[in-house]
Amino acid sequence: MSILNVENVNHDFGGRKILEEVSFRLLKGEHVGLIGANGEGKSTLLNIITGKLMPDSGTVEWCNRITTGYLDQHTVLQKGSTIRDVLRTAFDHMYQLEQEMLQIYDKMGDASDEELAKYMEETAEIQHELDHNGFYMIDSKIETVAKGLGLTDIGLDKDVSDLSGGQRTKILLTKLLLESPMILILDEPTNYLDAEHIEWLKTYLQEYENSFILVSHDVAFLNSVVNVIYYLENSTMVRYKGDYDNFLRMDELKKRQIGQAYEKQQKEIEKLETFIAKNKARVATTNMAKSRQKKLDKMDIIELARKKIKPEFHFREARASTRYVFQTENLIIGYDEPLTSPLKISLERGQKIALRGVNGLGKSTLLKTLVGLLKPFSGEVELGDYLFPGYFEQESSRDNQKTALQEVWELYPSMTNGEVRAALAKCGLTNEHIESKMMVLSGGENAKVRLCKLMLRDINWLVLDEPTNHLDVDAKESLKKALINFKGTILLVSHDPSFYEDWVTDIWNVEDWTTKIV
Repeated sequence: MSILNVENVNHDFGGRKILEEVSFRLLKGEHVGLIGANGEGKSTLLNIITGKLMPDSGTVEWCNRITTGYLDQHTVLQKGSTIRDVLRTAFDHMYQLEQEMLQIYDKMGDASDEELAKYMEETAEIQHELDHNGFYMIDSKIETVAKGLGLTDIGLDKDVSDLSGGQRTKILLTKLLLESPMILILDEPTNYLDAEHIEWLKTYLQEYENSFILVSHDVAFLNSVVNVIYYLENSTMVRYKGDYDNFLRMDELKKRQIGQAYEKQQKEIEKLETFIAKNKARVATTNMAKSRQKKLDKMDIIELARKKIKPEFHFREARASTRYVFQTENLIIGYDEPLTSPLKISLERGQKIALRGVNGLGKSTLLKTLVGLLKPFSGEVELGDYLFPGYFEQESSRDNQKTALQEVWELYPSMTNGEVRAALAKCGLTNEHIESKMMVLSGGENAKVRLCKLMLRDINWLVLDEPTNHLDVDAKESLKKALINFKGTILLVSHDPSFYEDWVTDIWNVEDWTTKIV
């Protein structure tokens, strides 16, 4: 049974074709992985499917009485609301039913016998609906799902305005799962989740009886939860049955077959054109030449897909720092309250350290404190000499009106226009990306621009806060290679152990330092 039909959808943005004649069907029970390189249009397609964006042409039709839930990481959470308040909004429709039932009870005191019978029937229906949907166990449901995604560690009575980007994403995901829609639409849900909660979400999706559409660059996660892959490339989309690994095999086979057919056709075209050129002027053979020309004109020419630009990351190395990059003495980090016990830690030149631990324990706060963007709650950070740090922040401004070109050029005004464009192109960005505003670039394209800014300066200490969030598979592989080859010092926060486990020199677990209950 088809739940969703998308027919011949086309969409352009800023003169750039994003989607061209895209069609697909979502069947009952399908667990779909929507994949493609950064900027290929995955989020655009999701926005069209959910009605947030109108396509230039084409149709989107949902089956009747289907409820959908969309994980949109840009949703604004209102200051003054607690986590519990936000999660309870997942049951707004049930609270409205309860209010309607209470209003009917108020009317019963003055009702006639006929009206009373009608009111009794209405309240019985509402009561059945509330009982059936577990209305009187809402707080228990909230506690269960919130615990699974780590929100109870933060505290359900915490104001949402005090939370990190990762914590906000957890709230939105928890709210979505509590709503229990018939169709889940998830745009990179693992980006701000730590390993433990990714595992919980993986189990949840494996057991999910309904359909979902998932955008993710996490190959292991995709392989464990999807049974269909839709691949967006060069504005078109192709369906593959099976998981991501099967897609890779089938896509490689398809490209090899197309390549062989292309070479065969090119040889035939060359043969026909040679014959035509030699024989069209001779009276005796001109008819044969015309016949070959007709055959050539009718030929359905095979075109090879435009090759994706693979990013090449490389960090320029400054002179060596002193032996200790930093040493701390009774360092406590935090804002209004301490997040850690007193820390006496040090980082030596050449070490490559990964920081791990569940979200909300202060990993980002620690990085900002060490590079001097935040003052310590108490204690001291002593930095070494001859330090040339490069800091990659987890979140960037969503209101940045500058183009990618301006973003880099303003930081390096001595570079020429061509040099800036070449640097951005090396990071896997096309001319369309380079001339687009930062606020309209995809998360992965935005991250590539910010990495480009780091690559243009001499650095001996890289401080990276979740650099792989939003990056596609090729970009992650290139970044990993660049970090392995970098001879300086690295301090990295990442929720993806497969990205760092085989090259870091040590792993620091923030859970050993926190003042919170983990």
